[in-house]
Amino acid sequence: MNSRLTDVFARIDAANAADPNLTDGQPVELLYGQRMTAEQRALYPDAGEALQIACRGQHIERWRLPRSEFPEGRKGYLDWRREQARRHADRVAGFMREAGYDDDQIETAGRMIRKEGIKRDDGVQALQDVACFTFMRHYMAPFAQTQSPKDMDRIVNLTARKMSAMARDRALQEFDIPEPLASHFRDPAPEVTG
Repeated sequence: MNSRLTDVFARIDAANAADPNLTDGQPVELLYGQRMTAEQRALYPDAGEALQIACRGQHIERWRLPRSEFPEGRKGYLDWRREQARRHADRVAGFMREAGYDDDQIETAGRMIRKEGIKRDDGVQALQDVACFTFMRHYMAPFAQTQSPKDMDRIVNLTARKMSAMARDRALQEFDIPEPLASHFRDPAPEVTG
């Protein structure tokens, strides 16, 4: 790892170490960023620095903008996520600029963090794949305990739909996904609304 990348990772980790929320005795977002890096290295070992940084920093200081500051419901949730992504991208951009990255690299990482071009931009899709694997490996089981089977089926389908075909295939190999949930990874159904 070169010194610029090491510097940006250290800045992201220092910022996330201030998270007052703990999981397994560690700040939640610090642990999340480290888990994202581990999944990125496994899924995309040849990733460029912009993707590596986007993975590490996609939830930087997430606790600073609580979901409760936005209205209930889907629109409020989506507005909160968009604002989080904008804030995360801006914060990471500052760290990259301080470490000497050029504007193109900074914009590339920002586009990934904001998820601009998912399913059309390989880097954005790679970040999404990494996020889905991180969710599945570390967060899905506890989350499933709070959901009805019907809601969990919908969530698994949405997760599979966000992933690339390569990542869905790999998920079937790496995770013990029971039927009928595994069918979502073989052929994700379009979202049904209403």
